[in-house]
Amino acid sequence: MEKWTYEKAGVSVEAGYDAVRRMKVHAAKTKIPGVLDGLGSFGGLFELPTGYESPVLVSGTDSVGSKVQIAFEMDIHNTIGIDCVAMCVNDIICMGAKPLFFLDYIGIGGLDPVVAEKLVEGVSEGCIQSGCALIGGETCEMPDIYKPGEYDLVGFAVGVVEKNHVISGKNIAVGDTIIGIASSGMHSNGFTLARKVAEVQGISFKQHLDELGTTLGEALLTPTKLYAKLVEKLTSRFNIKGMANMTGGGWVENIPRMLSADDVKICVSKEGVEVPAIFNLVQKWGNVDELEMYSTFNMGIGFTLCVDSAVADDVLKAINDMGERGYKIGTVEARLEGEKDIVIS
Repeated sequence: MEKWTYEKAGVSVEAGYDAVRRMKVHAAKTKIPGVLDGLGSFGGLFELPTGYESPVLVSGTDSVGSKVQIAFEMDIHNTIGIDCVAMCVNDIICMGAKPLFFLDYIGIGGLDPVVAEKLVEGVSEGCIQSGCALIGGETCEMPDIYKPGEYDLVGFAVGVVEKNHVISGKNIAVGDTIIGIASSGMHSNGFTLARKVAEVQGISFKQHLDELGTTLGEALLTPTKLYAKLVEKLTSRFNIKGMANMTGGGWVENIPRMLSADDVKICVSKEGVEVPAIFNLVQKWGNVDELEMYSTFNMGIGFTLCVDSAVADDVLKAINDMGERGYKIGTVEARLEGEKDIVIS
């Protein structure tokens, strides 16, 4: 009778050990006060920071989505982890939370320790940019689920905020100003549409495009911008009434998520916002309606804030002084029965 082993069935235990050894190096780079142990235990330990009277934990989880398909085809794996951190951290900071720690999950076909290390290298960089620690994760080798060379990347972030400092949008009022902060590109949303229209046009991800100044694949793999440190500085100086991460759903779905009342709406203008070239190409290749574009992509705005109009100029100056590009993109207005919660002009 034929003898079987786990490795013969397609799972390499030794490759797993090698991958963990490689990952530990990058996790160690993210260590911050509060981390009580390194990788390798059955759970990650993190001690709540002192100085909070009523600390509230804020958590979020997300994946990179089909952006991983670009990484497969380009054989570039050291930036997609930044996206994974950003997709989680950029959500929890909308509540005013300071990111504390992060865990990742890699589901993969055949485990290549070098590829796994590059993935965690990106996760580590995202954590460093966010000021949080990578305290654990899981790598699951499933050769019958994923094709050779393919994987999925999922993350989980936890932050903390003082209970009476939670940003809920309840104080947003008529006359407030909406400020948008520039994105780094497509971030990690809308890739199914972007990939499809490129495919229909017969455009390869390795094709150099003059409009982008690089290959299509490299432009699409531009990492999602992380806003945690910027938001932490802004919330320490100003009364930020609401925030929204421009994730799946674009402007149409995400900007109104900062509202908690039904009697106000947000009126925004796309005028003056610099739209990265990649969006113009996708729209042209797919003959995509403008509303569809603003319902799918960030269109150059990766994060939005709501502030009192009296401090809007100061907030905008602070954003620009910190090396980011900010725009006044709209105002909060009264909403009548039957009206939408956002108007884009």
